[in-house]
Amino acid sequence: MAKEKIVLAYSGGLDTSVILKWLKETYDAEIIAFTADIGQKDELDGLEEKALATGASKIYIDDLRAEFAKDFINPMFQAAALYEGQYLLGTSIARPLIAKRMVEIARAEGATAIAHGATGKGNDQVRFELTAAALAPEISVIAPWRLEEFREQFPGRAEMIAYAEKHNIPVTASASKPYSTDRNLLHISFESGMLEDPWFDPSATSNKDMFVLSVDPEDAPDQAEYIELEFAAGDCVAINGTQLSPLEVMETLNELGGKHGIGRVDMVENRFVGMKSRGVYETPGGTILFTAHRKMESLTMDRDVMHLRDSLISKYASLVYNGFWFAPERLAIQALVSESQKNVSGTVRLKLYKGNVIGAGVKSPVSLYNPDIATMEADPTKAYDQGDATGFIRLNALRLKVGSGVEQNAKK
Repeated sequence: MAKEKIVLAYSGGLDTSVILKWLKETYDAEIIAFTADIGQKDELDGLEEKALATGASKIYIDDLRAEFAKDFINPMFQAAALYEGQYLLGTSIARPLIAKRMVEIARAEGATAIAHGATGKGNDQVRFELTAAALAPEISVIAPWRLEEFREQFPGRAEMIAYAEKHNIPVTASASKPYSTDRNLLHISFESGMLEDPWFDPSATSNKDMFVLSVDPEDAPDQAEYIELEFAAGDCVAINGTQLSPLEVMETLNELGGKHGIGRVDMVENRFVGMKSRGVYETPGGTILFTAHRKMESLTMDRDVMHLRDSLISKYASLVYNGFWFAPERLAIQALVSESQKNVSGTVRLKLYKGNVIGAGVKSPVSLYNPDIATMEADPTKAYDQGDATGFIRLNALRLKVGSGVEQNAKK
């Protein structure tokens, strides 16, 4: 009989390398490794050789960067999603794409299960598995870190390193690692290790080497740089007059933002599983794009449409953070968001300077801003009669006056 097939989300690091070997031994199964290229750069070097040497029957290394930018990052930025007021959801938004491709491979290979190396304390386990449930409910999920026999065998990193050495698993790891990282096209995250102390200062001079995508704002150029972003229906389509694909937009903005020390965030966030965790993030290009998009909306989006969309930001961001990208409620909100973006078109000018993204002008052929109406001088259009405000205020004040009168009478 043919062996059972399991598709493993594989990064080539210590955890997933050990898990690959452990799955093969424990389940006597054929392990198909899968790595999504979503912008990890040199972290992908040598992965095929590592996976095959560790026991994988084959490995898929799929370039998903263009799909990531177009179908995941852009829709999320149209929704102005920001988790707990700070986090641009760089890791969160990548997981549904990875899981989507995993189940596609599983079906193509006839695999009965997928597996991941996410721990039982984090958010990623939920994101992977909710995506699988939504897209391929017939495929089972193996989460080794939630299995007692796995945790008993590997209570810590020392045991994993020893296991790797015993089985000649080609990984580079040490018994002490100061922090963990996760990188993609949108950002890089840092957590655990020394960062578990919320009083630890990663911005201190002695810790500058930790950051990857951006220079320290103090070391950024002393000369500000102006850039122009052109939008069409809510998406950035050109930078400084050059037409770019969504992927090229992110790559260009990452380079510009990193050069000027833009996009660093240090926060204590609330995980879906209930605990607080400390994360440090670099999102240089995303920070520029987020700022530019909001400025473009300010000129072109109807007030009540904007306020309605903004009322859903917290819900939308939580859906992404918690792994509900393919849930019907996220899709429903996205339909409203897409409708709201039809006229978000024009050009935004920004000034980049030492960690700051500063608005420097906005224009649009479909601008809703009319200087003749907004002017403090005489209105040549006669579109607004200041005297009309008297009745407007009187009507809005009516309930306040009635309520106040009731309270005053009650005190007598």
